[in-house]
Amino acid sequence: MQLKNRFLIVNTINFITVTDMASNHRLDHIDRRILGILQKNAKITNAQLSKDIKLSPAPTLERVKKLETLGFIKSYHAKLDAQKLGLGVTTFVSVKLNKHNKLNNESFIQKIQDLEEVVECHYITGSSDYILKVVATDIEAYQNLMMHRISEIEEIDNMQTMVILSTVKDSNVVPIPDNTLVMK
Repeated sequence: MQLKNRFLIVNTINFITVTDMASNHRLDHIDRRILGILQKNAKITNAQLSKDIKLSPAPTLERVKKLETLGFIKSYHAKLDAQKLGLGVTTFVSVKLNKHNKLNNESFIQKIQDLEEVVECHYITGSSDYILKVVATDIEAYQNLMMHRISEIEEIDNMQTMVILSTVKDSNVVPIPDNTLVMK
């Protein structure tokens, strides 16, 4: 009887689908290593990645595709140097809305989405409702953006700007906990 149970378990494991894995599987140390390496260098070749994780290229590529499918890898992109592009001013702007309802929030979000100088927008707790990260070529361009575009958004009650003087850490690398569950 025990042999039958063991056999059945082995067969069940062999037929687990990606969907089943998404609900029943934890990232293993190889998946976490892949994510860590790709966060630091998304341009790495599959051949080099497979060497770094000590796995052959085909299963390495399968794992990367699985991590993409499951949504752990959202995108691959180049990080640009804002200073070299002439974007010399970066600020955080805390925003308090004048009304707290779904329509007001959606309208504010849509208007912020249309402003390319607003590179991040986060819904937050505390005395403000949102915090924006805003880039501009210089103080004059920033002032123009604030006075003629952002402050014209009628859903905004109050804003406070914090100018970034220098950046001591700017990382896109997030920690990958050992017990990360793979979820749908």
